[in-house]
Amino acid sequence: MAVTGAVLLSAAASSWAQGQSTGQAVKLIVGYAAGGPVDAAARVFAPVFSRELGQPVVVENRVGAGGAVAGQSVVKAPPGGQEIYFAASPTMTISPHVLKAMTFDPLKDLTPLAPILSYANVLVINLNQPFKTLPELVAYAKANPGQLAYGSAGMGASNHLSGELFARRAGISMTHVPYKGNAPAMTDVMGGQIQMMFDIVGGAKAYLDGGKVRPLAVTSKERNPALPQVPSMAELGIRDYDIGGWYGLYGPLGMNAELVQRIGAATTRALQDAELRKRWVDQGYVIWNAKATDLADRMRREHALWAEVTKGMTFE
Repeated sequence: MAVTGAVLLSAAASSWAQGQSTGQAVKLIVGYAAGGPVDAAARVFAPVFSRELGQPVVVENRVGAGGAVAGQSVVKAPPGGQEIYFAASPTMTISPHVLKAMTFDPLKDLTPLAPILSYANVLVINLNQPFKTLPELVAYAKANPGQLAYGSAGMGASNHLSGELFARRAGISMTHVPYKGNAPAMTDVMGGQIQMMFDIVGGAKAYLDGGKVRPLAVTSKERNPALPQVPSMAELGIRDYDIGGWYGLYGPLGMNAELVQRIGAATTRALQDAELRKRWVDQGYVIWNAKATDLADRMRREHALWAEVTKGMTFE
C-alpha cells in the first residue's frame, strides 16, 4: 500500500510539472452561472492567479444543485491540479444539511487549498417602517410576534438562515418569505411588500448608496470596510452572531503535498495584488489571505453551526 501511495503522489507531481512545461491550462471550476457574484470573483482572480502560478488559468462554469455539481466534478477529477474548485461557502457548509441532491461530503471528499475572501450580509429595511434601528426592530418584533416578514433568495439560502439565526439569537418571531433570487426580494423590500431582508454587502450597496433601503447591521463580528458607518450585530447586543460567507480553493483528494503548497503560495501572492484587492474591497469583500488549515477549520465550524440551525427544519 505504501508503494502504491508513493507512485500515485509521484504521478500527481509529474502531471503538475508536465502541465507547467506545456502551458496546459488549469481549470478553475465555478458552480454558478456566468455573471453572478461567484463567477465574477473567479474571473477577477483567474488572471492574477495564472500569473503567480505560471500557467494559464481558465474559468469553467458547471452549474447545478447550488454549486454541488461543480464540487462533485472536482471530487472525481485526477489529483494532479488540472481542476481546482472555486467554492462558495453555502455549498460547503449549508447545502449538506438542506439539499437532497448533495452527492459529496465537503468535510471528507476534497482537499482544502487556500481561502480567497470573505463577505458579510447586511440587514436592510424598507424606508417607511416605524423602527429605524436594530434595537427598535427587536422591540417591535417582540410586541408584534410573527408580523415582520423578511425575504431571501429561497429556502435554505444563506440569507434565509441568517434571518433564522438572528430571530433565535434576538428571541423574536418573524415570517420568512422565499423568493427566486435576491433581486425580487429586494424589489419587494423597497416596495413595502415585506419589511426587510439580509443581502450580501456587495449586492445591497447600490441600493444603499441610492437611498432605496436603510441598513441596520452587518452580520460579521467586525464592521465591513465598504459600509463603515453600519454597526455589526454584535455591537448592537446580538450575542453569538458572527456569520458570513467566503470563497476558497479546493482540489480532489490525493493531491501531492508539494502541489498543495505551490497552489497555496501562488494564491498568497495573488491576494497581495493591489488592483485585485481594491476591486474586491470596493465591492464589500474582505481579503482572506490565510492558510489551507484556516479554511478547513472555518468550514468545519460553520458546517456544525448550520447543522444546529437547520435541525428539524423542512426544506422543499
